[in-house]
Amino acid sequence: MAVDVLTFGCRLNAYESEVIKREAGEAGLGELEGGAVVVNTCAVTAEAVRQARQAIRKARRENPDARVIVTGCAAQTEPDTFGNMDEVDLVLGNEEKLQRQNYRALPDFGVNRYEKVRVNDIWQVRETASHMVDAIEGRARAFVQVQNGCDHRCTFCIIPYGRGNSRSVPIGAVVDQVKRLVDNGYAEVVLTGVDLTSFGADLPGSPKLGRLVRAILRQVPDLTRLRLSSIDSIEADGDLMAAFAEEERLMPHLHLSLQAGDDMILKRMKRRHLRADSIRFCEEVRRLRPDAVFGADIIAGFPTETEAMFDNSLGIVDECRLTHLHVFPFSPREGTPAARMPQLPRKVVKERAARLRAKGEEAYRIHLDALVGSRQRILIERDGLGRTEGFAMASVAQGRPGEIVDAAITGHDGERLIAVPAHEQAA
Repeated sequence: MAVDVLTFGCRLNAYESEVIKREAGEAGLGELEGGAVVVNTCAVTAEAVRQARQAIRKARRENPDARVIVTGCAAQTEPDTFGNMDEVDLVLGNEEKLQRQNYRALPDFGVNRYEKVRVNDIWQVRETASHMVDAIEGRARAFVQVQNGCDHRCTFCIIPYGRGNSRSVPIGAVVDQVKRLVDNGYAEVVLTGVDLTSFGADLPGSPKLGRLVRAILRQVPDLTRLRLSSIDSIEADGDLMAAFAEEERLMPHLHLSLQAGDDMILKRMKRRHLRADSIRFCEEVRRLRPDAVFGADIIAGFPTETEAMFDNSLGIVDECRLTHLHVFPFSPREGTPAARMPQLPRKVVKERAARLRAKGEEAYRIHLDALVGSRQRILIERDGLGRTEGFAMASVAQGRPGEIVDAAITGHDGERLIAVPAHEQAA
């Protein structure tokens, strides 16, 4: 019986879930009577924690004889929350979840909370090991961890307490992992981390992300597409900018960690950029790469946010020409400075989030309009659906998951492009 891993949250968690499957499987969890379920949690919002608890209860109902193990960022930041759940047999921290020995000696059923919680001090972790994986289950593109943790302390963010300080995977190990995935048939690889653009600061010589990108593209010539996950634009180095201008295999879609479009809110968030920095960055990338497409994380209803401040966040969607928004209603996380700031009424937070999502949907439709009549290379993710190089979703009738299809865009339905394989249109 295989180890069942339920994954919540970011791409880094998805990558680490593959490591968990291997390490837990090698430790013999799949051979246990009743099997095992590992819940790899996210802590970015209170809602993420609630969903994890709900999934744990469901896993226990559906697998009454299985061992239920909880790990991930929520387990790291709130070990008592999960240790006190009767449905849970073991709680592992973010570092412990990647180590085979922690799955070998499971506590007996019914032990007390102190015996089943194994969460150590994440701040003591100094290195991020290269955990080789052969595939990412259920994914047409592969994720590769190049960095973990974060040295910054944004006032709203709990994640450093779940991931620790920033640490990087050496360039050679990253290149080897990418080669391995390409040899296993992946056409697209996504570099991922908690604070991706801080890559390399802890390595000898302090290489930047741009140097890593160049090394991958140079040393893995069979890689068709290289993509970056969320980046902090203020940390983008010259080599990275040059790579966007010169490397067609580096995908022209960037997801930016903006969080807000108002300078006062950005200062209260303890971000390191201002509104003008974000606008200037997008303009510069478009100058270097005219087909560049931008997504962004934006928080609605941050403490003290006035209507005028929120209007600045709405406005930056147009100013930066954002097309893929991730909107987060502000969620106070216990232990963060923002949780102690004057809070807005939840009704206001939800209403602003709804307005921001509507703005994002409008921007995305305009983006789809502009793509009608173009030719696009689409990576098929599952039967009938794929993504363009600019990360727009497309419906296409042909192609196997993982295959890249040349297609003509004939229209869209407001959410997906309608694509016809180029050879069909020519016929």
